Amino acid sequence: MKPPGLRSEHNVKMSRMRLRISERLKEAQNTAAMLTTFNEIDMSNIMALRGKHKDAFVKKHGVKLGFMSAFLKASASGLIEMPEVNAFIDGKEIIYRDYVDISVAVATPKGLVVPVLRNVETMSFADIEKGLTGLGQKARDGLLAIEDMDGGTFTVSNGGVFGSMFGTPIINLPQSAILGMHAILERPVAVNGKVEIRPMMYVALTYDHRLIDGREAVTFLKRVKSAVEDPGTLLLDI
Repeated sequence: MKPPGLRSEHNVKMSRMRLRISERLKEAQNTAAMLTTFNEIDMSNIMALRGKHKDAFVKKHGVKLGFMSAFLKASASGLIEMPEVNAFIDGKEIIYRDYVDISVAVATPKGLVVPVLRNVETMSFADIEKGLTGLGQKARDGLLAIEDMDGGTFTVSNGGVFGSMFGTPIINLPQSAILGMHAILERPVAVNGKVEIRPMMYVALTYDHRLIDGREAVTFLKRVKSAVEDPGTLLLDI
């Protein structure tokens, strides 16, 4: 036990993972012209859908129905509609992809990792949840391989699991955008001229302004908002 009033400090060598994370984050700040746009999402409908079908979903598919599948599905739809957000800069060229590979930020005891879920545009809610469960378990067990984290076209980060209400995520280069999810909090909102208490989430899209203009970024984020607020559009592919 330390004597009262004793002030001390000690040095701990940074792990290779922490060093690499710090290098990549600083590289992103030094390279991209990052700008963040915000919106808010009424989670009432997706929460009702989850509450109604979560038991049947687990029984049939063997995994829980979370909110990430809706956000990844909505993001994939928006990325196909707004290909600039799914593209990246390579020297003096823009590389467009006709597929969607989403990096999902996962916190582990050793640091933040971003395994990739591939071809999300072709996946169902169940496919996404199964893929996320598998990647999350590999991340926690320290079994992720380089190929599990290579080649994403877009990133989704959910700071809400730690209680974050608002934040501005940093782009995961060479990608051009990242979606930040946050905590779901009940707030008074205006609905059809009346004040109602709704479960609301702030969302943030940080994007590389060298490639993506404000119109595309705002349109993309509104597409995500619309799809999550009305998840039937995702199920019906409309």
